[in-house]
Amino acid sequence: MNSILIQQVRIDDKFSDVLIEGNKISMIFDSIVVDADKIIDGKNKALIPGFANAHAHSAMTLFKGLGEDIPLMKWLHDYIWPYEAKLDEEMVYWGAKMACLEMIRTGTTVCNDMYWYPQVCKRAMEEMGLRSVQAYVWIDFFDKGRAANHKINLEKMYRESLGWSDLTQFSVGPHAIYSVSSDSLQWISAFAQEHEVMLHIHLAESQTEYEDSIKNWGVTPTKYLHNLGILGPNVVAAHSVWLSPEDIQILGDHGVCVVHNPNSNLKLASGYKFKYDELRDAGVRVCLGTDGCASSNNLDMLEAMKHAAFLQKAWRRDPAAMPLQELMTVASFNGYQAMNVHAGKIEVGMLADLILIDLQQSAFVPCHNFYANLIYAANGSAVDTVLCNGRILMEEKRVEGEAQIFEMTAKMAQKLITP
Repeated sequence: MNSILIQQVRIDDKFSDVLIEGNKISMIFDSIVVDADKIIDGKNKALIPGFANAHAHSAMTLFKGLGEDIPLMKWLHDYIWPYEAKLDEEMVYWGAKMACLEMIRTGTTVCNDMYWYPQVCKRAMEEMGLRSVQAYVWIDFFDKGRAANHKINLEKMYRESLGWSDLTQFSVGPHAIYSVSSDSLQWISAFAQEHEVMLHIHLAESQTEYEDSIKNWGVTPTKYLHNLGILGPNVVAAHSVWLSPEDIQILGDHGVCVVHNPNSNLKLASGYKFKYDELRDAGVRVCLGTDGCASSNNLDMLEAMKHAAFLQKAWRRDPAAMPLQELMTVASFNGYQAMNVHAGKIEVGMLADLILIDLQQSAFVPCHNFYANLIYAANGSAVDTVLCNGRILMEEKRVEGEAQIFEMTAKMAQKLITP
């Protein structure tokens, strides 16, 4: 069994040794004497759990900078979906590789992904050593023929997923209520419940979606899913900005996980009054995500954390809103819990998905409050070393193969926009 010993690293306000054996944390103590296979000097470093990006579209790194300054629905119809129609497996592979590189460099160790060619995204993530949940993406635009084909392909992918490694899980990914029929949503939900897999969906992202739902079905998007019997503890709902008090209670009663994506919501002007306190108090597990690079332009969870905190403080006019330790839980442990992975805390027995922060940066000098410096002053460039499942993915800010990833991603992006 391979072992890694991290010596005298800062954990909160203490300095400890941490022993990793196999893929788990096996010991945390003031001083550990052991003949480890690998020793990491923790001097001038802090150890924190890896970040859980609970909503992302990995290969959309290829779309970075396309369709700027445009509202959500026009952005989807006029830019994103037409470009996505041109994607092939090679493009998605390198786009996903680029996403992995960026996530590793900024401290993400697990990603709840929703994108085309999920088997290709899976291969890219596993080659880079990251955990992920890969969704079968379902968009049928209320066409029964498309829905029938999706059923066949989804069932095939699920059967294949039974042979996947422990790093990757399968999920179902109906895009949204405006792109998937009610019959399909109910079939997908029944499948997810029968096979005990996650259902990952965009929900109540924009005012347009909210108002159209009331116009078309007489209820809010959340109530619409409730009426269809879709909601449950296996559901991860992305965005969920436009919620009534009744919607919030419904989500809490069903144990739904909600993913806040502040950067995307701000950039696409989808909304900014995310009801974090209300959702938390109703029993909803709130997680954090970056969304895709087409709408957030990066995958830096520290940046998403900063914006999530500032938004809560600003619109509530309360500087005590979204406290630092709570935000750390949202960005790591809650996401891991939503994806049913035993990580997100530095505790014995937890999976070793960990990141080392470089304290030799101006953001950490002085260091009166480490988490304030990390979230408010630093960004993803402060990440020095990343471990996932007990394996070192980046050490001293170096990731193997990054030059090729830069080169091939640029090549695929040019291929995408060439007529």
